[in-house]
Amino acid sequence: MKRIFFLILLAVMSTGIYAQTDDKGYKEGAWVLNGVTGLNLSQTAMTNWSAGGENALSGNAYLNGSLTHKNGNWLWVTNLILDYGLSKTKSQGMRKTIDKIGLSTQLGYSTNNVWYYTLMGDLNTQFAKGYNYPDKTHYISNFFAPAYSNISLGMEYRPKSNYSVFLSPVSAKMTFVEDDYLSEIGAFGVDPGDRFKIECGAYLKGRAEMPLMENVSMITTADFFTPYSSQFGNVDVNWDVLISMKINKFLSATINTTLKYDNDVKTFEEDGTKRGAKVQFKEILGVGVAYNF
Repeated sequence: MKRIFFLILLAVMSTGIYAQTDDKGYKEGAWVLNGVTGLNLSQTAMTNWSAGGENALSGNAYLNGSLTHKNGNWLWVTNLILDYGLSKTKSQGMRKTIDKIGLSTQLGYSTNNVWYYTLMGDLNTQFAKGYNYPDKTHYISNFFAPAYSNISLGMEYRPKSNYSVFLSPVSAKMTFVEDDYLSEIGAFGVDPGDRFKIECGAYLKGRAEMPLMENVSMITTADFFTPYSSQFGNVDVNWDVLISMKINKFLSATINTTLKYDNDVKTFEEDGTKRGAKVQFKEILGVGVAYNF
């Protein structure tokens, strides 16, 4: 049994090693895995510091990768984003700084290796509860609350393996709120007491992986969705950017940004007055160890 497993593993590795890269950047018949993963840490330590301040420790672990398989006219691409970070200070205690799970997969068929008839599905959620700090009593999000999923059928323009644009006139956006408390208050656009909402609409997605300069690379993904309803024209946006800057063989600096807008996610003033949706933005700059694959 061990000998059979070893032979299978050797065959898979050989396929990835000896497959020829074509002018589009694909290795015909091979499974190609690439991306970046790492751990960023930041520490502030003070002793008898007259100017004031307090000790602090923060960090985040991340992964942004893709798996591509090209076989004849068929192309299968899967992307995975994982990111989780915490910070701790004496006055504020432990707080979550970033929390993201993103998975997408697509299968396309092409006759010219540029335009692909494509079926795409994705899922976006988080690992743990989220709070509107400093309030740590009432959580405002949780695992699979919300979770967003898009199932889309359309055309993808992919002139090279490292960047693409996908357009779907037939897309279903599903919102899941699998938490009793958040479901009861009607969070994330679901009706109070419901755990599921579906909208049909148009969907656009762009992705690029490219070097910006020597030892600096960028991976960016942007999603746009508008429903076929009275809300048509209100575009939900999710735009992720990861810039990785290699310092040496072991150390790397990263800039990770996320911009979001969801018309169903309303905001509240400090007095509890309900307001409309707002643009959400998060940026994290970190230095740590990273591995590019």
